[in-house]
Amino acid sequence: MSDQNPYEKLGVSEDASFDEIQDARNRLLEQYSGDAKRLEVIEIAYDAILMERLRMRQEGKIKVPERIRFPETRVQSLPKESPTKIEQSPAWLQRMLDQPTKADVLLPGAWYAGLSAASLFYPAAGDQVLQLVLVVGVGISIYFLNRKEGKFGRAVLFTLVGLIIGLILGGLVANWLLPQVPFISLTSNQFSTVLTFVLLWLVSSFLR
Repeated sequence: MSDQNPYEKLGVSEDASFDEIQDARNRLLEQYSGDAKRLEVIEIAYDAILMERLRMRQEGKIKVPERIRFPETRVQSLPKESPTKIEQSPAWLQRMLDQPTKADVLLPGAWYAGLSAASLFYPAAGDQVLQLVLVVGVGISIYFLNRKEGKFGRAVLFTLVGLIIGLILGGLVANWLLPQVPFISLTSNQFSTVLTFVLLWLVSSFLR
């Protein structure tokens, strides 16, 4: 059997189809299932035929069905990463939401924490301080949003929406909450300002 070519070892002709070659290989593997040496010879012959067919295909001499996989082209497919929650969201929401880095969250957070402290610990100046820190807070939100994708108009729109919602919601919550907790010495405007800064921080950190 050692003097035979790979086709003769499998008992097929040189113009045999791939199905015939595979059938012959499977039949011989089953026939000699207890003979390790013979099985090795069969596999070597089969691989030699495939290599020859691959070379002929690359030279354009034959056309090989796509379902045939040669030894050196067998690639184990990598497991696909499961999509994140943002990737599973609707397209319009994906365009709005951001996956911020730690710096994208902490930098605006530090600014708004400082502005909140200014609005809480300098009540003597009254509404003038609150108006000033709100203006600064709006500018910070626009800056960080615009820095992400360079869309200034969109940054202004998101910031104004956050500002309006924060002031309205803050006023409503303050009028309901503050009378019930007299130990909190905050004015309604101070409470609204701090809540607005929280919303602006969320907008500038998690939207784009």
